[in-house]
Amino acid sequence: MKSFQDRVRETSRGGWIRAGIWGTLYVAFVIWVAWGDWASLGWLVLLPLVIDMFTTRYINYSWWRKYKPEESTAGNAFLYTLFSWIDAIVFALVAVYFINLYIFQNYQIPSSSLEKTLRVGDFLYVSKMAYGARVPQTPLSMPLVQHTMPEWLGGGKSYLDWPHWEYKRLKGWTSPKKGDIVVFNFPTGDTVCTKMQNPDYYTLCYYYGKERVHSRKDVFGEIVTRPVDRRENYVKRCVGEPGDSLRIINNVVYTKTSPQPSPQGRENGWIQEPEREGLQLNYLVRTDGHVFGAKYLEKIGISVADRVQMDPQTWHFPLTAEMKAELEKNPHVLAVEIEPETQGGAVYPLGHNDWTRDNYGPIYIPRKGDKILITEENYWVYKRIAEAYEFRPMRIGEEYEFAMDYYWMQGDNRHNSADSRYWGFVPEDHIVGRPVFIWLSIDKDKHGIRWERLGRKATGR
Repeated sequence: MKSFQDRVRETSRGGWIRAGIWGTLYVAFVIWVAWGDWASLGWLVLLPLVIDMFTTRYINYSWWRKYKPEESTAGNAFLYTLFSWIDAIVFALVAVYFINLYIFQNYQIPSSSLEKTLRVGDFLYVSKMAYGARVPQTPLSMPLVQHTMPEWLGGGKSYLDWPHWEYKRLKGWTSPKKGDIVVFNFPTGDTVCTKMQNPDYYTLCYYYGKERVHSRKDVFGEIVTRPVDRRENYVKRCVGEPGDSLRIINNVVYTKTSPQPSPQGRENGWIQEPEREGLQLNYLVRTDGHVFGAKYLEKIGISVADRVQMDPQTWHFPLTAEMKAELEKNPHVLAVEIEPETQGGAVYPLGHNDWTRDNYGPIYIPRKGDKILITEENYWVYKRIAEAYEFRPMRIGEEYEFAMDYYWMQGDNRHNSADSRYWGFVPEDHIVGRPVFIWLSIDKDKHGIRWERLGRKATGR
């Protein structure tokens, strides 16, 4: 067996350079993971293994190379090819796993909730480092699969429930701010009806009754539960930060920050959210019976999926302020009226307020360490936080201290967005990352690439 000195002498300069690069990256990664929890620095005991991989090679990581075809039989040549593929696949899966967990991930816009800011078919580069990557709570999982294996791999869960780690977020550059577009795990996605996932389980129980939802598996499917990091990914705009009070008046969002919780919103100081260029609302367009042509609607910016004719004289469109003004110039248009707020349905907390989609609140968004006296008035607002996110008792007449920061998320396509108005607060442990730019955009109407959108910023700032 070779001595340590012999192994060191036989190591090439390139081996030492690679060892230095990978060793430095490993040390930096461990420090990042251990930040604020220095006991995790114990992972540095594996540093000699990283160095050994490129230098002294006490561990023979490439034992399978003895089956090189030019030096072996035809049978061993097959083994060499097989192990080569396995080696490449394992390395790729491990690399993708860590990159996807800690650096960035791809996200495709599935719905129109952020039109015209982000379009259906946009593919986003989502930074995990911006807000600090989460240490995985379900670490044993299939890379690039959120919660369910593809059918061609047999379906079923893509992760193991054990081991399950507690929530921990690594050091980031910032935290979500008002105006940011944020990717997060769906807060009410903890319980899911497999055959009817939209609306969410709790909304289905509110409208149909819990007993029916659980008994009619032919309609709603099996009822499954998912841990935080395996819930569906959503993307919305942050319109309220921890410590803000928020209210909506005629579709306009107002917020204010005060040193103490003020859920009643009786004080002055409300600030209107900036009017964003892509903000849309639903309108009823009354005409003289004219039928709009496809080219005209395309020119205005109304997608094929949004072209709804309700009767010979009434159309239903989501419109920005510019699109609305353009339609009002049309000689065939008699009136453009905003969609009645009653069409928005029940809002959070379901069954415990007279708020609507267009006129909501005031509501206080908790921050970590806040202490609030729980009353009959605010109990239902914060009940889900205690039961589903922090798993602690909350009682009327007692003071409750919040253990996490919470956020309020809404879509820019306000009347076509299932957001915090319907399912409430987004806890900090559900935050996934911040979209940085669009790297691909597919136009489903024209079946082609939107070249003009490639490279466009997606931060919402």
